[in-house]
Amino acid sequence: MTVPTTALGPQAEFASAAGAFAEAAQRALASGAASQIASADLEHALTAAVKLYAAKAAAEATPPPPVSADKITPTEVVVVVSEMMRAVDLNLFDLSMWYRRAR
Repeated sequence: MTVPTTALGPQAEFASAAGAFAEAAQRALASGAASQIASADLEHALTAAVKLYAAKAAAEATPPPPVSADKITPTEVVVVVSEMMRAVDLNLFDLSMWYRRAR
């Protein structure tokens, strides 16, 4: 009998979902199928991840790294950050104000 992940608690449920998402993303990238992923599905996943990260960062004295620096390129970061800023109508001045704030 399989135990539903929700019965394991939020931490175990999230770990399972995050692992499954990362594996699916790696398979899509390895097979060259990234463009076949529905934009709405990726938006849904990224929105949830950003909201969760922001809540966790706000609750901790020192925010954890949001990405694994050895697994992502600066170009990939800039592409995502730039598009996220456009999506919520932020500009570089807005970003510089937030970047200078105390932790």
